[in-house]
Amino acid sequence: MGRVFPEGRLVYGMQLPVQSQSTLYAEPWEASAGAADLAAVARAAEGAGFGYLATCDHVAVPRRLAGAMSTVWYDPVATLSFLAGITERVRLLSHVAVLGLRHPLISAKQYATLDHLSGGRLILGVGAGHVPEEFEVLGVDFARRGAVLDETLDALRAALGPEEYPEFEGELFAFRDLGQLPRPAQERVPVWVGGSSAAAVRRAAVRGDGWLPQGDPRDRLPAQIARIRELRAEAGVGAPFEVGALTEPLYVGEPGWDTGRRTLTGKPEALAASLREYAELGVDQIQVRFRSRDRAELVDQITAFGAEVAPHLT
Repeated sequence: MGRVFPEGRLVYGMQLPVQSQSTLYAEPWEASAGAADLAAVARAAEGAGFGYLATCDHVAVPRRLAGAMSTVWYDPVATLSFLAGITERVRLLSHVAVLGLRHPLISAKQYATLDHLSGGRLILGVGAGHVPEEFEVLGVDFARRGAVLDETLDALRAALGPEEYPEFEGELFAFRDLGQLPRPAQERVPVWVGGSSAAAVRRAAVRGDGWLPQGDPRDRLPAQIARIRELRAEAGVGAPFEVGALTEPLYVGEPGWDTGRRTLTGKPEALAASLREYAELGVDQIQVRFRSRDRAELVDQITAFGAEVAPHLT
């Protein structure tokens, strides 16, 4: 398996607005937004040279968490399939799919179809999940979610491979003589593992083709990246590996409104200089998020980033 993106270039992608609306990051205007807004932002990002568009995954959010998380979480396969039909080049990332909530053959059917229909643009981002009630209602042991995800990933390697009749034998899952067409367009679907716990970092190093941190600040990244390299060396894994990072919120230019304490603002060259530090830490791709007051402002920010900031990233 080769890399998703060329080496030596800091790739930028984004988690789309509207499709998940946690109070940690959603803007007020997203509450009344819909498919047309999602499509406009996706097309703008593709036009601005973004490497991928990402969507999140929750099946059901318990009432006790709804105040912070909201209950707005579009289904990732449905959303990425919609995006596949209105874009041409940009990669489609699940960031992250909670695969332990579904049997691996169900996930294989969904994501193989998505990869087939998109012409091989899927990046399968995966995570263990964190909401106990979501697992309980679906009959999955929350306490064992790490072990469930590990075996699910092993099963998916077989089920998303080239064989019409994949075979797998594990403790939780086993299948053979069961055919699934269409196959993915990619010979091997890239798997990026999300999470920053010790278990998630190990899972990324040993089972993944890339790592999606969960909010590690810049000063924590070097130790995490060093740990991944150490674990891969111990496991004898020498295949290409892509390291990601979530950047601070961004605003290209001087906002003229309160964009928040952590937001990076200013001239394109200054923003690019700050973001280039991620590459110096060993990061291959950054996931950016822009502050905005409406869809038009977000589209303007995406366009300005692609035209004025991105040329200075490498």
